[in-house]
Amino acid sequence: MDKARVVSLFIGVVRAGSFSQAAAAEGLSAQAVSKAIRQLEDHVGVRLFHRTTRSLALTDEGQRLYELAHPGLRLLDEALDQVKGSRDEVEGLIRVAAPTSLGTHLLAPILRSFQEQHPRARFDLHLADQFTDLVAAKIDVGFRAGNPPERNLVARRVGDIVLKICAAPGYVARFGAPRDVDELLGHRCTGYRQANSGRLVPWELQGDGGTVYQDVPCVASFNTTESEVAAVREGLGIGQLAGYLVDEEIAAGRLLHLLPQLDTCNAGIYMYYPQRTRIPSRVRLFIDHAWDAARTRLGGPAV
Repeated sequence: MDKARVVSLFIGVVRAGSFSQAAAAEGLSAQAVSKAIRQLEDHVGVRLFHRTTRSLALTDEGQRLYELAHPGLRLLDEALDQVKGSRDEVEGLIRVAAPTSLGTHLLAPILRSFQEQHPRARFDLHLADQFTDLVAAKIDVGFRAGNPPERNLVARRVGDIVLKICAAPGYVARFGAPRDVDELLGHRCTGYRQANSGRLVPWELQGDGGTVYQDVPCVASFNTTESEVAAVREGLGIGQLAGYLVDEEIAAGRLLHLLPQLDTCNAGIYMYYPQRTRIPSRVRLFIDHAWDAARTRLGGPAV
């Protein structure tokens, strides 16, 4: 029995969640993969999977083997990637996680420009407004809007988030524009509800002594930033929106920037990844490319 090969197939089954998908990825039949796993189970003397016709799950022993074997296989993958890195062409899968708004407004052009330079690079993009645990989700690079990740990760701030109070021209023509905070509180406003907690986020307003957190009367709340931007653009109400989402809308006249003296800039956009060393060459090249491209697009963080 080729132990390295069989363990590699075992890890492939765990990652894929099925024998058939792991077999397809390796160009083998499902029967061949199943036979290899049986050989491995015979060798270690325990069952590694609970198998039914509808589901597949690791036993406790299988989970332990995966946790022990996976880092070693990852090191092997990284060693092979570093050898491949001497070639001009970059190829392989890069897994990226980001909030939906960043995937649309920031990452789409970055992925396109990277693939223009490296056509054989492939991406698996995971978009979710909740924080993504890179290790658990097997993600290579993550992006986050707000505060830096608090976990043991490398986090780099690529740009600032300026919160701007905006309204559609049609809304202002109908209801007028507020001249101060007191008038603002009398208007129809929109709100953002956090995806993780369900909490309605208060507006951040620049006051004489610093940032003031203000609850506003919301005619509608949203759990995605893009849906809130769309509603404000349609004239539903006044919203406090991230600059990277609305700067083009403001420049085109589709939105009006109200009360700019109340703008705040306390949060940022972060790129994060698990470690600085032993990164596959394709991932390292993407990190460098994304850093430069994101800073150019966002203007970089304030010094």
